[in-house]
This record gives sequence, C-alpha cells and structure tokens, in this order.
Amino acid sequence: MDLDFEIVGKIAEVETIARGRSIRELPELQARFGRGRWRKRKGVAKVRLSDGTIRLAEVHWYEAHGRGKVRMKIKQYLD
Repeated sequence: MDLDFEIVGKIAEVETIARGRSIRELPELQARFGRGRWRKRKGVAKVRLSDGTIRLAEVHWYEAHGRGKVRMKIKQYLD
C-alpha cells in the first residue's frame, strides 16, 4: 500500500512499535540516513491521496533525533 499521499492535520494515537536493533531495516536506515536512535512508529491520521480523496488511515514511519520522519507509508485504511 505504498502510495503518494500527504498528511492532513496532526497524527493521533502515536506509539513506538520497535526501536534500535529490533528494527529489521536498521542497517538500510543507517546507511542511507545516518546513525541515530531509530524508532519505528505508528499513528492514525487523515491522508490526502494522489487522486484528491481524503481518508482516515494507520500510517507507519521511521524517525531518529534530528532526522525527522522518513519512509512514511499507509498500512491500512480505517474508514
């Protein structure tokens, strides 16, 4: 479900689902974006899809201090 989209508003119900060595893609993240305290996070947000529709979705992403959100993707639609 990797689509072009943008977040509309704020992400709610944010929680960490993995950190450090428990992240499967950690070597790839470190090679591309640098070392850091990487965390895989999830939350619920309204997203605007490339066709203009707005839907409620669960989104996942990685983040580290000073790097911001990277590789954001929609996991499932909630509406």
